[in-house]
Amino acid sequence: MALALFDLDETLIATDSDHAWGNFLITKGLVDESNYKFRNEEFFNDYKRGILDINAYLAFSCAELTKFSIEDLEKFHREFVSTFITPFILPKAIELIKFHRDNGDKLVVITSTNQFVAEPIVSLLGIDTIIAPELEIKKNKYTGRILGTPSFGEGKVIRVQEWILSEGRTLEGSYFYTDSHNDLPLLRVVSNPVAVDPDDILRVEARKEKWSIISLRD
Repeated sequence: MALALFDLDETLIATDSDHAWGNFLITKGLVDESNYKFRNEEFFNDYKRGILDINAYLAFSCAELTKFSIEDLEKFHREFVSTFITPFILPKAIELIKFHRDNGDKLVVITSTNQFVAEPIVSLLGIDTIIAPELEIKKNKYTGRILGTPSFGEGKVIRVQEWILSEGRTLEGSYFYTDSHNDLPLLRVVSNPVAVDPDDILRVEARKEKWSIISLRD
């Protein structure tokens, strides 16, 4: 059984769920719009440029989760998914997931989007296993702290290696699908790296390395 690893944002869905969650909070009036929107866009641009400070971003994004109970956050998240995520689920992504499932592969989403935002979306896509930044919970509330290594950049390699060790698996025959040049470290260690509707930097690198390039949007 080979591993089929998938990035989430702009790969299996045609949006960035982390950035979209910030916009949802603004739309609902749950954050100070002027300051939050500026910071959210600033971090998003840093991500696209490949200079994101993941720890600073997670501290920013997870700070808002500490203001609400988990029950209220789950209610907000259901509304978020219906309005900001469901319209961006890609039919070809569902077909790709089905292909690997029918092939007997182990399906895993690995994302830098925090577990609270990402996990229900991954479940909606029919995938049971997710590797994401894990959030500390105390007294039925998120504390804003991240547990372990954030799954971003080289951190994705670390988290995958930790996971396969705990599961007694290997990367032999593995696939990894992503749109982002931020994922180059993990693309370099799997057996079958696949660039999906890649950003400009990843497209150049994929062509140079002769990696597969596919679209789930055409």
